[in-house]
Amino acid sequence: MAWTWRFEKADGTETEPSVQPEDFTTQGDAESWIGEYWKDLLEGGADRATLLEDGKEIYGPMSLHAE
Repeated sequence: MAWTWRFEKADGTETEPSVQPEDFTTQGDAESWIGEYWKDLLEGGADRATLLEDGKEIYGPMSLHAE
């Protein structure tokens, strides 16, 4: 299984992240990674992220903006 992130702008268009994630072997690893890099991703133009497992949406899109 591969856990990956998809990044979008506020209008829902997909965007390339400023920090390129790897394919993660666990959901926890993927979530830890985004916890470390969300500010960099936001500064690079991504507004939200969706977690995928083998291409299937698990949750999201979730905002990268602090509420």
